Amino acid sequence: MKSVKEVSIESKILKRLEKNPNCLKLVNYLFADEELQEMQEYANNVSIKRLGFNDHGPVHMRQVVGNAIKMLNILQESGIKTSLEAEEIGTFEDSMCAVILAGLMHDLGMMIGRQGHEDMSAILAQPLIERALMHVFPDNLHKRVIIKALATEAIVGHMTSRKIHSIEAGILLIADGCDMTKGRARIPLSINKTPKVGDIHKYSANAINRIGIHHGEKKPIKIEITMSSDVGFFQIEEVLLTKINASPAKEYVELYAGVEGQEPKCYL
Repeated sequence: MKSVKEVSIESKILKRLEKNPNCLKLVNYLFADEELQEMQEYANNVSIKRLGFNDHGPVHMRQVVGNAIKMLNILQESGIKTSLEAEEIGTFEDSMCAVILAGLMHDLGMMIGRQGHEDMSAILAQPLIERALMHVFPDNLHKRVIIKALATEAIVGHMTSRKIHSIEAGILLIADGCDMTKGRARIPLSINKTPKVGDIHKYSANAINRIGIHHGEKKPIKIEITMSSDVGFFQIEEVLLTKINASPAKEYVELYAGVEGQEPKCYL
């Protein structure tokens, strides 16, 4: 059974896609896919209970999709074309479909382990991607091919271990980095009490209170982060900023972060 948090995020995603019928058809299909749900939940079990990492399950993957949809919509409203649009090979909605697929499947490889999980995610996702695209575009091979390829690029590129080249994959990369608030670290912090290497990621994430994604002032997308203590800067500088710097969408992003009550620092 889905958690209240999952259902809440799904509701927000559906609302943001009201003007995109193919995307709505896709997410409704994926949200009802029992195999995908089981894979997401098992990935989270391995991540939290076996490996001691932050949430990499159904809530995280839905949150990443929500972040990515918001960013893509801002780009469209700002007159920025996606790679598929600029190359005149696909539509904005095709780009959105690819990002949705990647967001909901990018961490499936955590079912196997942390090392190289992005490549394992791509392998595990292929039959699910093909099944979902056949449901939405049964008579359009062209769309199925380009969307699958783009979604796969975004999945294998979400850890910055592989260079990516599309705006769509770049947005997914940043959207993943933006899911780092304290809720993501709550369960692993309560379960794993013995200090070990890598705990700084959980403690730094636990210091992040809010992340806002809005229209920017000098660039299309503005990311604003508020934290409870300085330890949160680790998460921003070692995780999010690394992902933004590796993203083909970097030129469209402003980044501000600061401790509650203090002047925020401008990174980009």
